[in-house]
Amino acid sequence: MEKSQMLTDLDVASTPRRSSASSTSSTAKSVMKKLPEVTLAFWIMKIAATTLGETAGDLFAQTLKLGYFLTTVALFLIFVVTLVVQLRSSRYNPFFYWTVILSTSMAGTTMSDFMNRDASAKYLAAGATKLGWGPQGLGLGYPAGAAILISILLAIFLAWKLSGMTFQIRDIVTFKGEALFWSAILVSNTLGTSMGDFLSDSSGLGYAGGALLVIGLLAVLVALMKVPTVPNVLLFWIAFVLTRPLGATAGDFLTKPVAKGGLDLGTVGSSAVLLAVLFGLMAHAHVRERGNRTVVPVEVEREPVTRQAG
Repeated sequence: MEKSQMLTDLDVASTPRRSSASSTSSTAKSVMKKLPEVTLAFWIMKIAATTLGETAGDLFAQTLKLGYFLTTVALFLIFVVTLVVQLRSSRYNPFFYWTVILSTSMAGTTMSDFMNRDASAKYLAAGATKLGWGPQGLGLGYPAGAAILISILLAIFLAWKLSGMTFQIRDIVTFKGEALFWSAILVSNTLGTSMGDFLSDSSGLGYAGGALLVIGLLAVLVALMKVPTVPNVLLFWIAFVLTRPLGATAGDFLTKPVAKGGLDLGTVGSSAVLLAVLFGLMAHAHVRERGNRTVVPVEVEREPVTRQAG
C-alpha cells in the first residue's frame, strides 16, 4: 500500500563495471527484490490464500476429524518448512512466498479454533463428542483469544522497534528482520481468523454481513491512504489483519450448511477450487516476474581519472 514499492529491494549484490570510453570507473549495484510489490493483485491473492487457509484448516481439523490440536501441530510444522524455503531463497519467488502465506493461514485457522473453541456441541457435528487426538480446545472464547493475540502481535512489533530495524518492509535485509516479519504475519492471520469467526458465529451479522463490514473497513483504509499524516506501514498491517476475517467469512460462507447461511459446498470441493485459483494466480505472477526480472543498475559515480601528459 506504499505509494512506491513497499515490499521490494531486499537482496543487494554489487558487481564492478568499467567504462572504457570515458576512462571513468563506476560501481553498479544489482538489486533483486525478495518480496512482492503491494498492488491490487497482491491483495486479491492474499484474500484467495486466506480463504483457502480457512477451508483447508477446517478440512483437516473437522472434515477429516484430526482435531484442532493435532492439525495445529502438523500445519505449524508445514509453516516452518515453507518459511525455511522462503528465507533461503535469494530473490522473490511467487510460489515460495504465497506458500508461506497459505501455510500461515491454515495454521492460523486451527490455532485460533484451538484457542477459542472446545468440545461442546456448538462446535462439533451432530452426534460427535470429540475431534481427533489430544486436547479438544482451550475454550477461551473469541474476545479473550483476540485479546491474547493482539497482545502477542503488539509484543512482536515492540521487539521489532527495539531491535532498531525499520518498519519499512522494502528495507528488510536481515534474517532477524524477516523472522520478525513472518512472526507478525502468522499472528496477524491467527488474529484475523478469530475476528472472522466472531463476526460469522457470534456477532449476529452472519457470513454476508461480516464480509460487508470488513469490506467497509478496508474502504476506509483506502481513503486514509490519501491522508499524509497516516503512515502507510500502519495501514498495510491493519489491512493485512482485516483481509484475514474477510477470507474467514468467505470460507465459512462457501462451506457451512444452508441452514446457517452458507452455500454448503463442503470443505473438500471449496478447497480444491480455491487451490486451483490460487495456483493459477501464482503461476501468472511467476510468469510476470520472470518477464520483469531485470537487474536495476544503481550508479555510484566516481571522480573522472584525468591522465596527465608526460
